[in-house]
Amino acid sequence: MPVLRALSKAARQALLAPGCGCPPLAVAVRSISFSPRQVTNDASFHSVSFSETDHPKVLITGGLGQLGVGLAKLLRKRFGNNNVILSDIRKPPSHVFHSGPFIYSDILDYKNLREIVVNNRITWLVHYSALLSAVGEANVSLARAVNITGLHNILDIAAEHGLRLFVPSTIGAFGPTSPRNPTPDLCVQRPRTIYGVSKVHAELMGEYYHHRYGLDFRCLRYPGIISADSQPDYAVAIFHDAIKTGKFECNLKPDTRLPMMYIDDCLRATLDVMEAPAEQLTMRTYNINAMSFSPEELVAEVQKPLPDLQVTYNIDPVRQAIADSWPMNFDDNNARKDWGWKHDYDLPELVTTMLNFLGADSRIARAN
Repeated sequence: MPVLRALSKAARQALLAPGCGCPPLAVAVRSISFSPRQVTNDASFHSVSFSETDHPKVLITGGLGQLGVGLAKLLRKRFGNNNVILSDIRKPPSHVFHSGPFIYSDILDYKNLREIVVNNRITWLVHYSALLSAVGEANVSLARAVNITGLHNILDIAAEHGLRLFVPSTIGAFGPTSPRNPTPDLCVQRPRTIYGVSKVHAELMGEYYHHRYGLDFRCLRYPGIISADSQPDYAVAIFHDAIKTGKFECNLKPDTRLPMMYIDDCLRATLDVMEAPAEQLTMRTYNINAMSFSPEELVAEVQKPLPDLQVTYNIDPVRQAIADSWPMNFDDNNARKDWGWKHDYDLPELVTTMLNFLGADSRIARAN
């Protein structure tokens, strides 16, 4: 398959470069012993199952991003170090490589991916591999290959081997015609980026595979995720700039409201939905949320411990247009009702946590 191999090489080049800027019907999950792909008559497949007392064997694709590394750490504490395998096409840093199992995995290489699942007796698959918005818009054909063709490989292998599959979705899966405040789980979705379009595709394909093949597909629409290592949007940059320089220039309007979540809540929500009994899930894709705030509200909270912080606004029309097309607030009542989702971090707790984490050797630490 020379075309697939060529795309795979292109995917390596793109992912090695720095990136920037992630029907309501309950149906009983059934184990299957076939793949939706055509296979030879003498092929023999079986669903890998484990008892309630056993730990799942987890594979995380695209695992070198902040969410993959963080989730691996959480899952290893829960299930044991050797039961969670990180994978990526990039070379891992030493601390990640030595923290637990790591393996090379190219999601565009169906045979390689299938061998990993079989040889390691994988039972859970967390699929984080994707090209994000900026990289995707710069190379739509590559984004289509990684985000859609790669997803199809994942879906087929997960269905073939009876895996529990998690694929994250995003605030970017909604568009300017979606209701914005609040945005429900089920509504019009017409995103205008290839990343958003590919995530809507993933939601619908996962739901289809669940109903058609019994695939145990689970998906969460993440809001903006905040951590010290997040992509440098305003809600992360303000903390770095406040500590380093005491000055911050915001590229969004002061009253631009967006849903946000601290990374620890995001990772815990992912584990919670994966562990939820299938019979409790009334849908396959859920919104999750923790807080919703505007730049001016975040600034006011940061200025409580750092009253000398100087803030100016220099609106970026491109970023502002994107923010104006996204939800202002996620309605996550279904997640809270079905599987008990509850966030730990509100805005004051977020600000305290971020400043304490980043400010250990800074002026804020000295001020305390």
